[in-house]
Amino acid sequence: MKENIRVRFAPSPTGPLHIGGVRTALYNYLFAKGHGGTFILRIEDTDQNRYVEGAEDYIIEALKWLNLVPGEGVGFGGDLGPYRQSERKDMYAEYALRLVDAGHAYYAFDSDEDLKAIRAEYESRKETFKYDSTTRGEMNNSLNMPEEDWRALVQTDISYVIRLKVPEDEDIIFQDMVRGEVKFNSSQLDDKVLLKADGMPTYHMANIVDDHLMQISHVIRGEEWLPSTPTHVLLYRFLGWEDSMPAFCHLPLILKPTGKGKLSKRDGAKFGFPVFPLDWRDESTGDNYMGFREQGFTPEAVVNFLALLGWSPSDDQEIMSLDELVERFDASRINKAGARFDYDKAKWFNQQYISQTPDIELAPVVKDVLASNGYTADIGFAEKYAGLFKERVEFIAEFKYAGYYFFEDVKSYDEKNVRKRWKADNVSHFLSLKEMISGISDFSPAVIEGAIKEFMTENGLSFGVIFPILRIALTGSMSGPSVFEILSLMGKDKAVDRLATSFSHFDKLVEND
Repeated sequence: MKENIRVRFAPSPTGPLHIGGVRTALYNYLFAKGHGGTFILRIEDTDQNRYVEGAEDYIIEALKWLNLVPGEGVGFGGDLGPYRQSERKDMYAEYALRLVDAGHAYYAFDSDEDLKAIRAEYESRKETFKYDSTTRGEMNNSLNMPEEDWRALVQTDISYVIRLKVPEDEDIIFQDMVRGEVKFNSSQLDDKVLLKADGMPTYHMANIVDDHLMQISHVIRGEEWLPSTPTHVLLYRFLGWEDSMPAFCHLPLILKPTGKGKLSKRDGAKFGFPVFPLDWRDESTGDNYMGFREQGFTPEAVVNFLALLGWSPSDDQEIMSLDELVERFDASRINKAGARFDYDKAKWFNQQYISQTPDIELAPVVKDVLASNGYTADIGFAEKYAGLFKERVEFIAEFKYAGYYFFEDVKSYDEKNVRKRWKADNVSHFLSLKEMISGISDFSPAVIEGAIKEFMTENGLSFGVIFPILRIALTGSMSGPSVFEILSLMGKDKAVDRLATSFSHFDKLVEND
């Protein structure tokens, strides 16, 4: 293990941060923090044609919400910046030219029309054109010209790119922390463009230069980048940086719920779950995408769920805080196989975190959620309300609906059970019970419970007779928290009025049958 651990999360601001990208950021964060290292945010915006306004801010906001705060990077400072690639443009040409001078890269003057024509020619033969060691000799590049000619061309306004000169028929071998030894033959590679016609570097050039200059020790990224790694290995070698080349760790894909194919944003719409950390509106299409945050997930639940999508601890423990994950994360336990996205499991994690959060910590969140639905509650009420419902909701947002009857009249009653249980010979008992409740001075749950149980004993009434009707009268439903807790939190005046209104409704309901 290298001594100075430095890892980077390097998204492109081409849209919202996919949940797979969030997991990559998380694994980088866990690895860095677990080894006393540095987690860096680098924005790779070399592809200006795909730049999306607001995407960079979205990425930073998402990381902050998840508590994956970088130690260096865009918006966070650091000594090895700038951390936005578009602000580093001038330095990349120097390294591209160094490769040309060493014979490891070359100028290519092929026009878009030239390339389009040769691709079409290959397609007509049912072949695929690849700009590589077998075709470069036929193309318009500096390898096929006298030096004075191509140097003269470079000085003109003619458009050109710089391409990597990939060796012919050479095995390129590197170690991957997940896959062990990986081998590619150079015949599988094409001569990648390193510097584009507009002077901007491609991903491959900028990635290697930035990782070297930012002293990155480990590259932890998705397995879709595995085929690019042999190109990167060549660049490290050709630039003389092979001895300081970072270790590679390619993460397995996050798969669709069916287990077949990579999870995409379309799957979120298809299956009805979020695939982005925060809400996102696509201005180009007008489409809106729900985020985990807005769906009502806690950041702790999202982090815990994602950590186990492709990695597992040495035991069966599932609920782990971010600090516990940092302590326990071991890259050697990352799986090779893709991990199926199980939304039901995500909801389970969320419910676990909500139910295990102390009421006093939930109170301000619940107060805000209630306010978003037009309900006014002080912090003391919100704390007790949170305690009543936190084991009955899967999402934070559900707090606004779970106990609506504390703020509004009952919207509908379980009429089937009312008809079954509202019997003429018991009506007088319920009216007496209402009066007894109105006379309780200490309206705490324990006192209310004692008083109601005493009333039942004195009148020879069973739980099955009293409590279903009481619960339906207060909430409209047979399910919910403790009746004693509901009465106490509702307050005596409102509770007694609710019982009177409901009992009157029950009378009319039964009379009309």
